[in-house]
Order: sequence, then C-alpha cells, then structure tokens
Amino acid sequence: MYKKTILKNGLRIITVPQPANMAMTVLVMVEAGSKYEQKQINGLSHFLEHMCFKGTTNRPTSMLISAELDGLGAHYNAFTSHEWTGYFAKVEKHHAQQAIDLISDLYLNPIFDKAEIEKEKGVIIEELNMYEDMPQRKIGDIFLHLLYGDQPAGWDVGGEKDIIRILTKEDFVAYRAKHYLPQATTVIVTGAFDEPAVLAQIEKLFGNMSSGGKGTKLAVIEKQEKPIVFVKHKESDQTHLMLGFRAFSMFDPRRYTLEVLADILGGGMSSRLFHKIREELGAAYYINASADLYTDHGYIAAGAGVEHSKLEIVIQAILAEFKRLTDEPVSAEELARAKSHLSGTMMLGLETSDSLAVYYGVQEVLRKSEMTPDEILKKIELVTSAEIQTLAKELFKNAGLNLAMIGPKKEGKEFEELLKL
Repeated sequence: MYKKTILKNGLRIITVPQPANMAMTVLVMVEAGSKYEQKQINGLSHFLEHMCFKGTTNRPTSMLISAELDGLGAHYNAFTSHEWTGYFAKVEKHHAQQAIDLISDLYLNPIFDKAEIEKEKGVIIEELNMYEDMPQRKIGDIFLHLLYGDQPAGWDVGGEKDIIRILTKEDFVAYRAKHYLPQATTVIVTGAFDEPAVLAQIEKLFGNMSSGGKGTKLAVIEKQEKPIVFVKHKESDQTHLMLGFRAFSMFDPRRYTLEVLADILGGGMSSRLFHKIREELGAAYYINASADLYTDHGYIAAGAGVEHSKLEIVIQAILAEFKRLTDEPVSAEELARAKSHLSGTMMLGLETSDSLAVYYGVQEVLRKSEMTPDEILKKIELVTSAEIQTLAKELFKNAGLNLAMIGPKKEGKEFEELLKL
C-alpha cells in the first residue's frame, strides 16, 4: 500500500510503509535529465548531481556530507538518466528523520563552489573514460546514438569531455532554476518510519521551495527508411553488439505485450536467444533482450558479447529469432513460463526499501500516477500469444533494423546485407 500527498506548491510525496522492515529509504527525484539539455550544456544534469554532494549551505564540504552519512551506516548515492535524476539514502529505521534532513539538504541547498566545480570536472571526465573501457555498458549509449543521432535522446547522459571542461557555475544555477522546482519534484519514503512525523518533516523542509516555470524537453524526432549499422572501433577480446527496432512510449498500452515478447526472446536462461546463442552455438557468455521505453520513444533490442569469428552467425541467429516471433504463435507453455519469470523477477526485485522507492518514484516522475506491482502483473497476465505475434509483425520490419557494435571492425558495410528478416 502507498499514499500520495501533494503539498500546496505542487511537490508530491509518496509514502510506502513497511513496518516489519529494518531499514528505510528516502529518495528525492526530479524531472531533469539529459533530454532536458541543449547541446552546449550536454552532461550538465549528471554533473549537477555530483555537485550536490560537494557542499551545501548547511554542510559546506563534501567531507561533512559523507562523514555524516557514513556515520549513519547509510547506503547513499545519486543517479541521472535521460529523463530524471534521483538522490537517496537508505538507513536503519531509527535514522529516518536524519536521512531525510541530509538528502533534502543536498537537493535544496547546493552551493556550487567554483573551485569544487573545476576539480570535479576531472572526476566526470575519468568517469566517462571508465565507461569507454566498459563496452558491455557503452554499447547502450552507442545504440541510442544510432537510433536518434544528434538530438537529446541520442546524447550520452554523461556528456562530452569538451563540453564538461567549459561548464560554469552560472550554467548550474540557470539549469537548476528551470528544472529543480516543486511541481517537478517527488519525495519517496519507503520501509519502516513514523508516517505522520515524516510527512510533517518533508512539508517543513520542502514547503517553501521556490516555484517557477518548468523547462521542457524537445520532442524526439523518429526517422528511419532503411537498416542502419554503426561500428565503434576498439581493440577488444570480443565484439559487443545491440540489434533491434524502434518501439513506442511507455504510455502505449502494448507495453505489457512488448515486455512479455522481450522476455520470451531473451529474458532468462531458458529464453530463445540464450538457448540458441550460448547453449547451441557457444558463441557468447552474455546474451539478452529487453525493451526500454521512455515518455516519448522506445526500443526493443538484443545484446551480446560475441567471439569475433562468430559475429556473422550470431547476427543471423538473432534475426532468425526476431522473425520467428512474426511467423509462429508462441506456445501456451512458453507464454506461461515468460509471465511467471516476469512476475518472479519483479517481486523479488522489490524486496528492499530502496528498490521499492525507485519503483514508485520512476512511475510518479514519468507517468504522474502509480500502478502497484499486482496491477502490473495483472496486465501482463492478460497478454495473449496472438497479441505477441501481431506486435512482432508491426515492429519487426527490415527497414527498421538497427545494429550497433563495439569491436575491432573498422566499418559496418559488410553487415548491411545481413540485416534482413
């Protein structure tokens, strides 16, 4: 059970009590991410998140902040995506009010010290360098750039090094004034806590938050007329790839059908792709498929790390499994197994207070409404084999194929002719 409270200034509070839990989590989320940026400040949303931990009016240094959080035995961090940013702390339940005070201070009162900004630029650039050395993660950024190109949906959340180097305090202040507003902010509290006391504390801390006109994000431009291949050259021991299609937004009612379809394709060790690519061909250690849906666009893709010599056969095998979903109805047994897998994965993933906070926070920030896990599972349970096949036929077409790769290949022309269902 959850409760939603809206303050006079528009700030939303989601409380999800779990009296038997030993912990509690406070998470503050805001409708701000890389899709709200312009090119000249790409990466600022993520950089700002870092700077909130570098000093506030009440805790002027990063050491004061981290020492207090560590002194609580807290798990704490922040994260930035294309469409939202979040700040959280998870603590023993008797530290609830101190954790709320700390996280609210980070969110409401950053000082953006100029010297700290300059130092943190080096940290941000090294983080970008780190991800360049993690192709299994980097391939997702490459795939988005392949789909959307030079528009916010195709930009790296972390930004570009040359842009990071020239960002100023004035950029942080101006961006925060456009986006860190009460009507765009949600505070989520989960686990064991005194609900009346927590609600009163949050209202006191956030009730006077300054309002203003919220900055908007550019609409995503979808354009594709033929299959596209993009290769990022990198000397590596395996080629990392993503192969997939454009889909639709998270508001499309077919999203539940797409989730089941993706699970059948590559959602577990009994999935079609895992069985074919890893068990039969022995060509990859990791192989998966998933759907990633945003407020105004989305995609479904398979991903794998592949032995170089088996790259062509793996691409052909993935394409064959996409096509199989358009040609053959999914059996009742396989459909039931996929639904059960999705149910178990979701419910086990929501055991902890921090995962539950993210679950409700993302829904509120992006959808402005919540569905309980049971409500989502009921939607998934209603998906039929016929709906899966119909959706596969709608999405899986030759002209919509996209292949991104990171590996020793220097160009992708030789793969263009492979991209046929």
